[in-house]
Formats: sequence, C-alpha cells, structure tokens
Amino acid sequence: MSLLAVSELGKSFGGVRAVDGISFEVAPGELLALIGPNGAGKSTTFNMVNGQLRADRGSIRFDGQELVGMRPRDIWRLGVGRTFQIAATFASLTAVENVQMALLSDDRKLFSMWRRAAQHRREDAIDLLAQVGMAEQADRPCSVLAYGDVKRVELAIAMANRPQLLLMDEPTAGMAPRERNELMALTKRLVVERNMAVLFTEHSMDVVFAYADRMAVLARGRLIAEGAPAAIRDDPKVQEVYFGTGKTFEKKRAASEVVR
Repeated sequence: MSLLAVSELGKSFGGVRAVDGISFEVAPGELLALIGPNGAGKSTTFNMVNGQLRADRGSIRFDGQELVGMRPRDIWRLGVGRTFQIAATFASLTAVENVQMALLSDDRKLFSMWRRAAQHRREDAIDLLAQVGMAEQADRPCSVLAYGDVKRVELAIAMANRPQLLLMDEPTAGMAPRERNELMALTKRLVVERNMAVLFTEHSMDVVFAYADRMAVLARGRLIAEGAPAAIRDDPKVQEVYFGTGKTFEKKRAASEVVR
C-alpha cells in the first residue's frame, strides 16, 4: 500500500510544460529515487509535493489526504520531513539549538515567549542528534562543523516531526564519496527502523544505485521509466536520455573513479 500517491501531476511555466502528467507511488519502508538530466522536471515535481509550488493539474495524496493547495508548513505538520540541497541550518546556533527550533515548531510554540527556547525539550533534541551520530557535537555551532556533519544535523531536524515521509533534495550534494555513503547508509537505517518512505533526487549515480529500492526517471517533464535499479540500468531509453548512444552507467561510474 502506498503512502505517497502522485497522479497525472502537471505544472507549466508560460508555454513550457515543466512537468507533464507524471504518476508514481512511494510505499512505507521504501526509498524512491527521482532522477533525470538537468531540466527533466525533478525539482518542480519535488517542490509541488512539498507545497512550495502549486500543481496546475493532477493529485498528490499523502496517506489518503490531498496535498495540492496546502502550505509547506501544514504539509510538514502532517508528517512530511524535508532536507535541502544546501543544508538549511542556522549557522550561529549550536546543533542542539537547531533541533530544538524544529521541536518548537512541531509543538507550535515557535513564537511563544513563555519559556526560553534553550530549555525546550533538550533531551529529545539530544536523542535525535544521537540517532544521526551527532550527540557528542550537540553544543558546537553549526558554523564550525564539517559539511557532512551539518547534513547530519539537518537530517535530525527533518526527523523532529516524526515524519512518515521524508523528502530529500540532492542529499549528498557537495559531499565527498565517503560522506555520501555514510549519510545514505544512515538514512537507509532510519527508513528500516521507522518504516518511513523516502523520495529523493540525486545526481550521484553511485548513491542512487547503491541505496534506492526503486527509481523513477524523468525526461522533459515526463516519466520515461520506473522500476528496480537493475531494470533502470539496462533500459535503452534511459541510457539514451542520459548519455546518447554507446555509453552506460557503468562506464560513467568507471570514468568518475578515474577522475577521483
């Protein structure tokens, strides 16, 4: 049974159809990678699911509830977490304070002055940081943390509302290969432990093929393929869209290893 069901989703900007009638589903405990070349419609789709853009047509149902027309804040409160391509943390705040801010929002007390924010559910915030391996750095400002650690803090923030669905936009962007694998292995573990669903976009094909349960491939706003990584790897249409003729994902991966 699907947790997220996207049906005939469409979005146009002027005369350009950025997303043209795509449909896909994500089930609890599953990581679905939404991939495609630049301009395929990935970000537009992602932002419609999150409520940052409103769909022109189609449906986005989360646990049976229609999301089209809802604000991002209200979607978040339904149990949809999100991370961003560029880590969205407050650099001047400590790791634990960043998570506490998310907990304040979840409790709808973000603008309440009845108590100091530094006192709010600190133990819960530390526990969330512990789940992503950051408890020992809880009191360090995010401005001094390594980028990979900041991404872990962002993941803890995204978990503050106990999400059933986690949206991850280019989660490993800007990270070294080891950091990429550590973050995605951590995400995979949380998915299994919490039975969450994850929809993520990603340019690093090594990450996609290593961690995605299924893949949905977009090109020019349309869904051209969907299935398990092995099937997508061998799909001629996908190979052509990504590389033209004569190249494969394996050759690209081998070339990238040489560059490293």
